[in-house]
Amino acid sequence: MPILAPQTNLFPDDLLLDFTAEFAERRWWAIYTKSRQEKSLARQLVGMEIPFYLPLIPRVTNIGGRRVKSQVPLFNGYLFLFASNEERIQALSTNRVAQAWSASSTGEMTRDLQNVQTLIESGVPLTTEGQLEAGQRVRVKHGALEGLEGVVITRRGEDRLLVSVHFLQQGVSIQIKDYLLEPI
Repeated sequence: MPILAPQTNLFPDDLLLDFTAEFAERRWWAIYTKSRQEKSLARQLVGMEIPFYLPLIPRVTNIGGRRVKSQVPLFNGYLFLFASNEERIQALSTNRVAQAWSASSTGEMTRDLQNVQTLIESGVPLTTEGQLEAGQRVRVKHGALEGLEGVVITRRGEDRLLVSVHFLQQGVSIQIKDYLLEPI
């Protein structure tokens, strides 16, 4: 079985860092793809030079007694497009998109995606959370994740920090000790 090169999951590389005037006509779109089309759509968007973010996490599986490492989408079926209306239409023309929703706040969506990227880069085990719960908003005050904001939740008797993408009503969580947190 051939080994594939690492998947581009952020285009351009500084998309979540550099918001300038050139992006004024663009906004975030949550793209729900057809089944298992997230990476294929990402490859096409790179070719079209349309900005996007596809959060990927590592997964190790056993296939035929071998350990196989791969990258899988954190939010199954979703890719985040940062595009003008014309670029959105180009993305829709790939025939890989099932639905597209516009985010109401570019700033909030950018912060949410920056937080998700920070968690992925930290290398801590992530758990996808399908439903947001009410709870105390907090900020991490120490350690590698200092400054990260989210909501404290309890799962199976352990405290977790939930970082959410509000537009999707989904998020990811990590196990965390309460002494690392401060109320916002």
